[in-house]
Amino acid sequence: MAPRPSSRLIPRRAPNKFIFLIVLILLPISMIGLFTHYQKITYFFRPLWDKPPPSLTRLPHYYAENVSMEHLCSLHGWSILPKPRRVFDAIIFNNELDLLEIRWHELEPYVTKFIILESNTTFTGIAKPLFFSLNRNQFSFAEGKIVHDVFPGHIRPPGSSKDPFELEARQRGAMTSLIKRAGISDGDLIIMADTDEIPSPHTVRLLQWCDGMPSVLHLDVKHYMYSFEFPVDYWNWKPAVHIYAPSTRYRHSRQSDFVLSDAGWHCSFCLRHLKDFVFKMTAYSHADRVKRREFLDCGRIQNIICRGDDLYDMLPEAYTFRELIKFMSPIPRSASAVHLPAYLIENADKFKFLLPGGCLRDPE
Repeated sequence: MAPRPSSRLIPRRAPNKFIFLIVLILLPISMIGLFTHYQKITYFFRPLWDKPPPSLTRLPHYYAENVSMEHLCSLHGWSILPKPRRVFDAIIFNNELDLLEIRWHELEPYVTKFIILESNTTFTGIAKPLFFSLNRNQFSFAEGKIVHDVFPGHIRPPGSSKDPFELEARQRGAMTSLIKRAGISDGDLIIMADTDEIPSPHTVRLLQWCDGMPSVLHLDVKHYMYSFEFPVDYWNWKPAVHIYAPSTRYRHSRQSDFVLSDAGWHCSFCLRHLKDFVFKMTAYSHADRVKRREFLDCGRIQNIICRGDDLYDMLPEAYTFRELIKFMSPIPRSASAVHLPAYLIENADKFKFLLPGGCLRDPE
């Protein structure tokens, strides 16, 4: 009988070394991947860990040209006032000069005071010019209605991790005081919206004339990205109108359970110059979404604008996997320029970058 081979010749520990080597290689790669794509991973699994906020009650919005205001009020279940409410429009301004011009031209016939607050720093603590002050002559048509103030910002030291939402909250507190100084009275109407959230004129006229509306009412504004060529499929409800009272505070968050449907336009990142995109991406409260320096490359930004894609290479904020898949694709183009702000259409040559076919931007 042949002798049995010695068990010492069999390298029993080799598989363990091989597994250890694989773990040693894969673990740091996995950690780097997790760190690099953490936001995408969390957004992809959001339907598993997050729930949507309580739903809003959507109020139907009735409007047609040449229909009497009394009839429109009655269709909403409201009555008509003997005289219209005064309207105050309050915005915290960054650098959206074109949208501000469109907004104020659209609302000027109905607004008593345009209240505008700007700061010498961004929400992220970066020094910036006072864009409105430097270009105030552009708004001479509304000069008698403008209430303007400057909020003294705070330069963030290099390496500081101060929360930009804290500075934003302080500016909103300053706006509450500025509204009072503008001469508002109980019962007046105050619009609280960002510059790029523009209520339609007929919405403002409806709310200033009708009695019986909720004291705080959110506005469902149609959402567009980069221009009115790219209508986004999900809605924005954060703009609000208040019937002013001593307890009113300037906010940009949920304040009511009611929202009025189809009440205006929200044109996000609708900027004329590529440098304006770079500035806004580093200036506003979500600047932490700039994960890599190449995100600020003007060539990359231009390509993304014309594709209708996401500037931050992010997944959409969705609460179901069906919505997540639906919104993952680039925004489809629209050839429609119907039911847009009248001043925009009247000045189409000046604002061609906001209309279908105008995705190319000036670098400076």
